[in-house]
Amino acid sequence: MRYDSIVIGAGHNGLAAAILLAKQGKSVLVLEKNAVPGGMAANGEIADGIQGPQLAHLMGGLGKSEIDALDLKRHGLTFAAQSVPTIALDESGRHVVLQGSEASFADGGAHPDTAAFKTLRDRMVRFADKLATLTQRPPPRLDGIDLREAASLAGLAFGIRGMGKTDAREFMRVLLSNAYDAILDEIDDGVVAGALGLDAVMGGHIGPRSPGTVLNLMYRSIGGGARHIPAGGMGGAMRAFEASARAAGAEIRYGAGVHAMIVEDDRVAGVLLTDGTEIRSSSVLSSLDPRSTMMLAGPAHFDAEMVRRIRKIRAKGCTAKVNLVLNDAPRIEGLTAGQMAGRLLVAPSLNRMELAFNRAKYGELPEDPILEVTIPSLADPALTTDGKHIVSAVVQYTPYELKDGWSDKTRAALANAVVTALARYDSGMAGRVTAQQVLTPMDIETLTGAPGGHWHHGEMIADQMLMLRPAPGIDRYALPLGGLYLCGASCHPGGDVTALPGCNAARVVLAQETRRAAA
Repeated sequence: MRYDSIVIGAGHNGLAAAILLAKQGKSVLVLEKNAVPGGMAANGEIADGIQGPQLAHLMGGLGKSEIDALDLKRHGLTFAAQSVPTIALDESGRHVVLQGSEASFADGGAHPDTAAFKTLRDRMVRFADKLATLTQRPPPRLDGIDLREAASLAGLAFGIRGMGKTDAREFMRVLLSNAYDAILDEIDDGVVAGALGLDAVMGGHIGPRSPGTVLNLMYRSIGGGARHIPAGGMGGAMRAFEASARAAGAEIRYGAGVHAMIVEDDRVAGVLLTDGTEIRSSSVLSSLDPRSTMMLAGPAHFDAEMVRRIRKIRAKGCTAKVNLVLNDAPRIEGLTAGQMAGRLLVAPSLNRMELAFNRAKYGELPEDPILEVTIPSLADPALTTDGKHIVSAVVQYTPYELKDGWSDKTRAALANAVVTALARYDSGMAGRVTAQQVLTPMDIETLTGAPGGHWHHGEMIADQMLMLRPAPGIDRYALPLGGLYLCGASCHPGGDVTALPGCNAARVVLAQETRRAAA
């Protein structure tokens, strides 16, 4: 069996790469060890007979240009909720609704930080839009920059200059600074500041005071930073990726684990499956992390410095997932049903976030968990029956290595901490829970293969972003072994459900094949 390209992993990035390659007439085979597409964005069984967003529960960053290029709408991508509001929950009951650059109390009253929030948010979006052009193409080389890359960087420079002297200076001042200072320079610490701070650290082993977190905040502000809930949960969106890949001509095999890569004459020549099947190809795109990819190819095919760089990539997971099944709809006083279906944040202040990060650094369970919560069954009632509901909680600052070790007891303690935190806003929450699922960073690593259980396959911080992602020497998708490429969250521009790493990697493969054919 021979294909032009083999893609390892049917996550959204792997499928995005397969779609673009197949649309250019390439024969493409996608290999997925699991039974369903999506990877960390797949639906999974939360309790007996109840399917929901097992890990990722919101879509943000997937731009219109990528949706169009991948034909996702034509193959079933729809949204149960477009541009869901962010609700910053307040223990006093005066919850705050953040919609775009507008901030108001949930009852419609004016919030005292409205003007300051709008000023800061609009500035972050303007800055983010200047960086957006860099995310939609391979990053510039660290050396040997070509004319096209030089033109791209020149366009960015002119774009920054065109913002005006005040904004240009502010952009350069805050780009590599910490979110804590940048946010509190503008607004008082509280739930509004906490909401901004959570966007700057979500999924990472970093706190609001960590250097470079403003860059992360800008990254999540691209395109206005809107979040969406796909119809059918994240699994519904992944089925659209799968359908588009098949329609383009790509073949997808599930239950097909890759045991090793075949390497001949310093080039990858195909893969060997766990069942012994050998499949040949002139290029292999891996949506796995760099270390797992290197181990499949064999470290002997990489020089010692490259092996060292790959092993030193920081990917220490610090985010868990707790899914709850309720026998009745949750009730948070002060919120309407529509607001309850939004993105609910438990991030009381930047100071409390930093304290939570301190506990994680020392391997301690969160006592006062920082949460991003959705109730997907409110936005999409078809997910459940019999009046049941799903509460999906991303738990920031849950250590990979727990001081007391992960066990049934410590997992139950984490779930209890989440329920206790939510009960501050819904006093009947504990009594409604009929089932729970706890996925620690260690569980996430086992389930998905993500190193350290890190949601982005590598820390999203300044020295592991742009041309430094995932490491110098593999910053433009191609590994130093002919025909082998990365196409997952570990490479530029990074994590979240954007499809950009997969799209960019496919374009690099097509360009390199064109150059090889011309030579």
